[in-house]
Amino acid sequence: MSKQAHKDKANGKDAKASAKAPSIKMITLNKRVRHEYHLEDRFEAGLSLQGWELKSIRAGRANVGDCYAIISAGEMFLVGAQITPLISASTHVVAEERRTRKLLLHRREIDVLMGRVQRDGYTVVLTALYWKGNKVKAEIALAKGKQSHDKRDASKERDWNREKQRTLRKHNKNA
Repeated sequence: MSKQAHKDKANGKDAKASAKAPSIKMITLNKRVRHEYHLEDRFEAGLSLQGWELKSIRAGRANVGDCYAIISAGEMFLVGAQITPLISASTHVVAEERRTRKLLLHRREIDVLMGRVQRDGYTVVLTALYWKGNKVKAEIALAKGKQSHDKRDASKERDWNREKQRTLRKHNKNA
């Protein structure tokens, strides 16, 4: 038995359960989305990628700043995500860095998203890309656009919370 299995057994964990738990490692976050939109429901989607794209993502060359998802012919696609090809990528493949990529979701999830987008005027935006095991996953969210006064209110709230934390830290140091 390995050292990790002994530790897990001592902590009351099953060794097989801890071995099968997929590791999640963040690739990139889209922080601007939280500023621009009110985020509602979140979904996890697979991403249909080519080999050169996986190599580029591993090298940290993904940019999801301006991307969003569309629904076409009952399928969901990611538009505007930039994955810059490596120089050493395959020479026989024409690498298109901003190509439309297919999002892999269950049919009922696509139906829910399609209904909310068409009926309620939501937008589907990408909030994060991450590794789950050896697969690239995308976190997408239903979003409503913020007005400029909403953005100012959020900014004031964030500044106020920061100031509160500073005051509390200062008070706790002196105590």
